[in-house]
Amino acid sequence: MRLERDYYRNLQIKTSKGRFHKEKSKILWFLLPTFLVMTLVVAYPLIFEFVLSFKRVVLQNLRSWDWPNVGFDNYKRIFREPIFYKVLGNTVLWTVINVSCHVFFGMGLALLLNRKLPFKALIRLILILPWAMPEYIVALTWKGLFNEEFGTINVVLKTLFGSDAMIPWLSDPKYVFIASIITNVWLGIPFIMMVCLGGLQSIDKEYYEAAEVDGASNWQKLKNITLPLLKPVMTPAIILGTVWTFNKVNIIYIMAGNNVSDDAHILVTYAMKKAFNNYNYSYSAAFAVIIFLILALFSSTFIKAQKMNQVR
Repeated sequence: MRLERDYYRNLQIKTSKGRFHKEKSKILWFLLPTFLVMTLVVAYPLIFEFVLSFKRVVLQNLRSWDWPNVGFDNYKRIFREPIFYKVLGNTVLWTVINVSCHVFFGMGLALLLNRKLPFKALIRLILILPWAMPEYIVALTWKGLFNEEFGTINVVLKTLFGSDAMIPWLSDPKYVFIASIITNVWLGIPFIMMVCLGGLQSIDKEYYEAAEVDGASNWQKLKNITLPLLKPVMTPAIILGTVWTFNKVNIIYIMAGNNVSDDAHILVTYAMKKAFNNYNYSYSAAFAVIIFLILALFSSTFIKAQKMNQVR
C-alpha cells in the first residue's frame, strides 16, 4: 500500500513538473515579441551610440559610413572643455531642485488627499491635470505666462511693484533657466502625488491606531510609520523622476527657443545642440554615453542605499 502511495506521489510530482515546463515555455513565447521590441528600441541604439562615440562622425562623412576610429578622443575633448563642467553643474542643480520639489509638494498633496475632504474627487482631478495634459501644450502655456510684455506674471509684478519689477524671463539665460524649473516643477508634482497617494492608501490603518494608543504625535506617525512604509513605492518613483528630469529636453527648448544659451543648457540639451546644430554626431554620442553612465551610477547607488537602510 505504501509503495502504491509513493508511486502515485512521484507520478503527481512528475506531472506537475511537466505542466510547469509547458507553462514556462508558453510564457517565454509570449515574452519573445516584447524582448525583440526592447532589443530594437533600447539595446541596438545604446550599442550603436557606444560604437559611434569612438568614431569621428560629422556632416561631411555621415552618409559615406567611412568613419575613422579616434579612440577616446571625443571623451578627452569633453572632459577638457570648461563648458562641460558648467553644463554638468546646471544639470545637477536642475535635477536636485525639480526632484526635491516634486517629492516635497507631491507627498504633501498626497497626505492632504488621503484625509477626508469635501469634493475630494474634484480636487484630485484638478491636481492630476498637469500630468494628463501634453507636455508641449503645457510648456507653450507657461511660455505665454512668462512673456516679458504681455505675460500674466509680469503684468501682476508690474501692477504690484511697478515697471522696474518686470523680469526678462525669456531673454536672460539665468531667468530662462528659472522659468524652465518652475514649469517642470508644476509638471512633475502630480506623478509623485499619485504614486504616494496609492502607497498611503495601501498602509493598514491599524498601525496608526496602535500609535495613537501609545500617544504618538502626527510627526512621530509620519516619521516612524508613513515614510518607512512608503519607501518601496517611492524609491522607483524617485529614480524614474530623476531619470526623466535629468533627460528633460522639451521644456528648456520650448521656453528658450532653438538658440538656447550655454548658461541655460543641461547635458542632454547641450548634446542635442552638438548633434543637430553643429552636426558633430560622434561628440554628441560620447555626451550621451556619459549621461547614461551617470544615471546608471546614480540608480544603482540609490537602490543600494535604500536596501541598506531597510536592513538596518
